[in-house]
Amino acid sequence: MLRFARVLALALLAAACSSQAATPTTAPTANPTAEPPTVEPTVEQVAPTTESPMMEATPSAEAMAAEADNMDLPAVQTVVLTNASTGETFTLSDFAGKTVLVEPMATWCPNCRTQLGNVMQAKQQLSDDFVFVALSVGENISDSDLAAYADRQGFALVFAIATQEMLQELTDQFGRAALTPPSTPHFIIRPDGSMSQLFTGYEPPDQLVTSLTEASGA
Repeated sequence: MLRFARVLALALLAAACSSQAATPTTAPTANPTAEPPTVEPTVEQVAPTTESPMMEATPSAEAMAAEADNMDLPAVQTVVLTNASTGETFTLSDFAGKTVLVEPMATWCPNCRTQLGNVMQAKQQLSDDFVFVALSVGENISDSDLAAYADRQGFALVFAIATQEMLQELTDQFGRAALTPPSTPHFIIRPDGSMSQLFTGYEPPDQLVTSLTEASGA
């Protein structure tokens, strides 16, 4: 009986060991977590933070040519004047390409009125390619008074007061005779900017037309 009990106990123990062997003693290994994909850093296209220095404005070819031309012109043509009737500023060089008659004068001068009358008659025989400028010299007068004088006399010319700078340039170019209104001084600027000598004395309309036409190269 005791022997049977031992055999039964051994049998039960063997069955228990067999059951434990069938059950895994180690917990299943979990699947390794996949590594996150490697992401290449995005390189942002960053605009340069340093601004390029602003380029200085380059003068146009026309402006540079005009400046070069002015450097070669007699100074008397580059002095700024004011049109007594309109108030607009101008220089004698602004009429480049045209033939210009310049007549120094004074409102108190009777010889000047006679000569300017001849100029008006000549002007009526010529085209718009000819310009006539009367410069008030040897008097203290305002633009409005000079414009009123021109209107009163019927002189449809460009009237301007010669500034101190212009008076000096006229003297340097032609001498004091250019500032003596009773001698009716006048000179011509040709279309290419070259200038005639200073003429004095009366010139009748027909002679003025001839002189101006020849100066124009026509």
